[in-house]
Amino acid sequence: MMVVEIKNSMLEQAQRLLFDLKLKGKDSRHRTKFIRKLQEQREEVAEQERELLKEHAHLDENEQPKTKEAEGGQIWDLKDPAAFVKDKRELYGEKLVLDSRNDQDMLQTVGEVLLHCEKEFSGQEAIVYDYLCDQFEQEGTDHE
Repeated sequence: MMVVEIKNSMLEQAQRLLFDLKLKGKDSRHRTKFIRKLQEQREEVAEQERELLKEHAHLDENEQPKTKEAEGGQIWDLKDPAAFVKDKRELYGEKLVLDSRNDQDMLQTVGEVLLHCEKEFSGQEAIVYDYLCDQFEQEGTDHE
């Protein structure tokens, strides 16, 4: 079974890289489906981050996180900043796991598109491309 895992911290960058690839037909459709799954996960992560903030911040009368002045700007009024950072780091270290039970064709197509891509990448985009290729290359070895 094919399994691809994408860290929450890489979702937005992966989405952007895939969105910018010029594709046609099935490759484009499957890329779009994959991007939708990344977007759904990003929305879930954002909701979980809001919950973490409510858990770790002092709340106002409307049960919303308070802010306070600091170094000329507004920051969240956290009860324990270190605990919030730890929990947020854990959240962004978690992964979206896609498997082939429902998405076999999509995963195979996106993997082939990435692994055979002729576009040149540099800088942060190259790091994201390498990360994504690693995830698709590992799919057959670590999860069987």
